[in-house]
Amino acid sequence: MSEPVLATFGLCKRFGALAATDDVSIDLKPGEIHAIIGPNGAGKSTLIAQICGGLAPDAGRVELLGRDVSDLSTQARAQAGLGRTFQISALAMEDTVLENAVLGALGASSRPWRFWQPVLNDAALKETAMSALERVGLAEDAEKRTADLSHGQRRQLEVAVALTLSPKAFVMDEPMAGLGAEGSMQMTGFLDSLRNEAPILLVEHDMDAVFALADRISVLVYGRVVATGSVDDIRQSAEVRDAYLGESA
Repeated sequence: MSEPVLATFGLCKRFGALAATDDVSIDLKPGEIHAIIGPNGAGKSTLIAQICGGLAPDAGRVELLGRDVSDLSTQARAQAGLGRTFQISALAMEDTVLENAVLGALGASSRPWRFWQPVLNDAALKETAMSALERVGLAEDAEKRTADLSHGQRRQLEVAVALTLSPKAFVMDEPMAGLGAEGSMQMTGFLDSLRNEAPILLVEHDMDAVFALADRISVLVYGRVVATGSVDDIRQSAEVRDAYLGESA
């Protein structure tokens, strides 16, 4: 069996009496999409923050390609190959599409940026950025102001920024959020095409997308993983239906 690309071991995080994550151990295998689902307040955002370096766990560890990255910063984890997209856009809206992608490529590099050396004059960074924009279908919009993109195009740009990392694994936080039915279908197709480039840990509320994409699903409720299995396993679980899925199953 293939070794996990990304894994957590016993992650715990408490806020006073609240256990936001409670002994969470999950993994992401090569070529797969592993979806994390659960009701609002289940601890999904806290889990993602611990995996990506924005929040230190009280206990447990995170491994990327077998390396313990628990003490690394968010940027160091990105440089190690962890690509992330956000539930709420982290793009610079007044910058161009290309500038956002170039800054993503810069963040993945170990080279410091000197303000007297304009980033857009760096041919290697620009090539990396344009290649990522080409992948998501935004190359023709490279000079457009990001604020002028549609919501769906901004989601595509977020994926392009993550692609500039040449990631070993993606962590995607609700990439379907705010997309209509057509936009969700397009994004679902695109994410499906990415899985062999780098596996995806997917946090998503759009259950149609989850059921279409996921090889495995883990269900988080009150900070604990109550079930992990295939789409069919999760659909058929009475505990999961009672806790979260309801009529969606």
